[in-house]
Amino acid sequence: MKDIFHRLRGGGLVHLQDPEFYKVDEVVNRTLALSPGLNASTSIEETRQKLSEIVGYALDKSTTVFAPFHTNFGRFIKIGKHVFINHACSFLDMGGITLEDHVLIGPRVNLVTENHPLLPDERRGMLCQPILIKRNAWIGAGSTILPGVTVGENAIVAAGAVVSKDVPADTVVGGVPAKILKQIVEFNEVNKTNNNEKYNANNNRSADVY
Repeated sequence: MKDIFHRLRGGGLVHLQDPEFYKVDEVVNRTLALSPGLNASTSIEETRQKLSEIVGYALDKSTTVFAPFHTNFGRFIKIGKHVFINHACSFLDMGGITLEDHVLIGPRVNLVTENHPLLPDERRGMLCQPILIKRNAWIGAGSTILPGVTVGENAIVAAGAVVSKDVPADTVVGGVPAKILKQIVEFNEVNKTNNNEKYNANNNRSADVY
């Protein structure tokens, strides 16, 4: 049988009475002990160092995390290069959280990989699914990403959204539950057209004057 950490990340039901659950408790207690030091940090460098202790590897120097930062576990958080995480974010990561390079996380964002069964007799058990935030995505202030969600490359999650389904690349989603609001590529093309029209109009006016 796989150990409890593999089973948590694999999405199967794990009961609190599982004979290996003490291993989870050990990590949780260690993270709880380290968290006050993290959130008392007085510089970005200190915050990076303290969070590195929690996640178990050295965060890249190009990544910035603002305290306070909250996690109940920490060992399954993977953060890439040039990532920015604003104040008061909460990462519940027993299912695994991955932030690829150049990801932006707004203040008070919740990334939640942990869920519970619907049946009352099993509700104390854990059902976990990973969250993946792909390169250059931007998660807006106060939004919540639920278990199993992938946010595609360059995508934007609007402030306050609750995301329960995958977000395609190059889209903007918002609302509760989150829905696609626009395509970023189309938005860029409209902007380019408008800018070209303004440029041409200005050039025409200049020609009339001179």
